[in-house]
Amino acid sequence: MEDASENEDIEVRILLEAIYLKYGYDFRNYSKASLKRRITQRLTLSNLDNISEMIHKVIHDRAFFDAFLNELSIKVTEMFRDPSFFLAMRTRIIPLLRQLPFIKVWIAGCSTGEEVYSMAILLTEEKLYEKTRIYATDFSEAALNQAREGIYKTSDIKKYTSNYQQAGGVESFADYFLARYESAIMNQSLRKNITFSRHNLVTDGVFGEMNLIVCRNVLIYFNRDLQDNVFGLFVDSLCEGGFLALGSKETIRLSRHAGNFDDVSKEEKIYYKRSVSTPEVQSSQRVEGLPEGVLNRSAVLISETIKRLDELQGLLRSATRT
Repeated sequence: MEDASENEDIEVRILLEAIYLKYGYDFRNYSKASLKRRITQRLTLSNLDNISEMIHKVIHDRAFFDAFLNELSIKVTEMFRDPSFFLAMRTRIIPLLRQLPFIKVWIAGCSTGEEVYSMAILLTEEKLYEKTRIYATDFSEAALNQAREGIYKTSDIKKYTSNYQQAGGVESFADYFLARYESAIMNQSLRKNITFSRHNLVTDGVFGEMNLIVCRNVLIYFNRDLQDNVFGLFVDSLCEGGFLALGSKETIRLSRHAGNFDDVSKEEKIYYKRSVSTPEVQSSQRVEGLPEGVLNRSAVLISETIKRLDELQGLLRSATRT
């Protein structure tokens, strides 16, 4: 049994390496337990005996890989999921965003779009949608296509309506979609300021200068190192004073980037990106044993270095935007 488990772990590592080398998708630092569940599911559906057979199929059969890739995309979502989170957004974050001339929101790992439309509804009711651009991204093109369509099962609407009401909804939820047979089609007015785009949190880079980044229930599938990398991406993608929202089981407090953020809501895992302050060199401070002239020259050099670093950061941000 021990040998079988070890062999399976080796096969999984080879499979993930093959996917990365062949297609550029990097799942090597995803949670192994979550990956194994999806691999086992694909083995059963494809009538394959073992992972070694799957490796051959992944390399030589693009259609097979595309189907497997779609299964690797996490799709556990619903509209106004965790209503208390959206209520906190409405009461604590929206009043601060209201002060901005234009609002940029990035919903990372948007899956099939339910959370995207939830945010669009919230911003519409708060009279902010007209000056907002929502960027909704996922690595799965199949999930993005469903999100673009904005068509969901009417059997889910009862649950969504309850979530919406608990989240502080002020209108009739039925006003935001058109029911056709067994489908609910989200209103076109909700889609006009949404840009759906393919983006891989593991391999792709900075995404603009955002006022709000929402990435909920995605990072729980990553290991600690990969989480740290993604948090670094979020730090670089948020403007100063921007907000980061995570899922209920996620936290930035164990990350090396934790010092970049203050808590807005510990319960709802909403954080505020601190402003980068330039430390002042106090001329009154003295280091024992060093002449005053050396201290003064050092103070000037430190101040000039800090100023130059600030200029370089500005240039980097400008280059990123272009």
